[in-house]
Amino acid sequence: MQLALSFTTLLASVLYVLSVTSSGVEAAPAKRSRSVTLPLTRLHQNRGDVHPQVLLQQHINRSLKRFARMKGRAAPSRRELEENIEKRMFVPSGVLPSASLDKRYNRNGSKERVKDSVQDTATALTKGKGKNQAAAKGGKKHKQQQAGAADSSNATAAADGVTVADTPTADNSLGLDIEAKDVGYLATIQMGTPPRDFLILMDSGSADLWVGAEDCQSEAGGGCGNHQFLGTQSSSSFQDLGQQFQVTYGTGAVAGNIIQDDISVAGLALAGHSFGVATAETEDFSSDSVPFDGLMGLAQSTLSQQGVLTPVEALAKAGLISDAITSYKISRLADNKNDGEITFGALDETKFDPKTLVTFDNVADNGFWEGAMDSVTVDGQDTGLQGRSAILDTGTTLIVAPQADAEAVHAAIPGAQSDGQGGFTIPCNTNASVALTFSGQDFAIDTRDLIFAQADNSGQDCVSGISAGNIDGDKVWLVGDVFLKNAYFSTDVTKNQISLAKLV
Repeated sequence: MQLALSFTTLLASVLYVLSVTSSGVEAAPAKRSRSVTLPLTRLHQNRGDVHPQVLLQQHINRSLKRFARMKGRAAPSRRELEENIEKRMFVPSGVLPSASLDKRYNRNGSKERVKDSVQDTATALTKGKGKNQAAAKGGKKHKQQQAGAADSSNATAAADGVTVADTPTADNSLGLDIEAKDVGYLATIQMGTPPRDFLILMDSGSADLWVGAEDCQSEAGGGCGNHQFLGTQSSSSFQDLGQQFQVTYGTGAVAGNIIQDDISVAGLALAGHSFGVATAETEDFSSDSVPFDGLMGLAQSTLSQQGVLTPVEALAKAGLISDAITSYKISRLADNKNDGEITFGALDETKFDPKTLVTFDNVADNGFWEGAMDSVTVDGQDTGLQGRSAILDTGTTLIVAPQADAEAVHAAIPGAQSDGQGGFTIPCNTNASVALTFSGQDFAIDTRDLIFAQADNSGQDCVSGISAGNIDGDKVWLVGDVFLKNAYFSTDVTKNQISLAKLV
């Protein structure tokens, strides 16, 4: 029997539909002596104000938009994405939650509408210039807030939005902080003269570095929130190149100018590096609730909308690292370790079992990281899914597979059921072991990651972290953090290869 959502939950979900549907956001490398590792910080966001079925569809919609961009296809229309969520407006009994209209998965509060593109926003913005300059000079809040969070429990960190990474174990390392409940991963770098800290979202599925400009304007009106900004008022080495860029993500978009300025990544200095400052941002990035100041894309620069080298490629070109390698140890909030790191130029061998390290070619020809996947097993039983490939993307939460493939995997999980709309439920007490195999090495997914959310108040059914997407019969999977939290992940632009290893 189907019961209607509570009014507040329904209203929250309807308002959020507009937000998510806007088009606006290896040969095993030898150990290098010249490498840099950044700690990855994780961000926390409360997902309790959106029903899990609606939340799942938001993630699926976002993944489909990213997948379309990765494969060079037309993205689903706004109306298609709206209809996907509308179908979930009636859900099984045991309605969750009771709800406020506070933070959303895409890091901004509810709003009445979102413009169709940042380009429209940039054209419409004619007032409020200079409102961000005080923040650009003010030194912002990063260090003080992060220091406080580092000494607190995960519950406190979750309320603040960011769990700060522990001190990295490798030389020249930066930690990856955790955003919300494993929503995104952040690292602090320095920009400008004098150098100032910027908290940056790390994304293996895009290829542009940007932060907000001093005259940045939000599509919601006004400035771009309580963030660090860059421009001539705050940096004497800032130089505008007189070129524009625009980047659209699965959630949110930005537009602005290509500039040159000095940056430092874990002490490795790049003078006059070319990257972007956003003069217009959707609220997905401009909201005060967004804890990061910008984004660093770490796919290959052939994907860059700015047409410039990524930071890791620039570091290699300058001879500061031996090869353009980026390595990720993504932490899981539930482990209470927060030992995430991002390493430039090498692999941190303290994070993985070297006996399990496999390296394979990147088969993508468009700048993303995609590798051949040998097989998919459930409790050691082969599901018969050969000839597949996987795009490995730190910017995606779920695993999204072609419909038939997702059905085959769940058919092997006792108690799993399809919801008929691309999602699946699995028993909350499942101990099924789903594993993906690359180059002969299997990598099992922890059941805590396989369970995306509780489906209802019964505590018996949970939403699966593996979903189906409209991929036109393709044999390509989009594999996000549900999997990547279970492996050490490394990419090598120089050799155009990918490496995976089991964590220790």
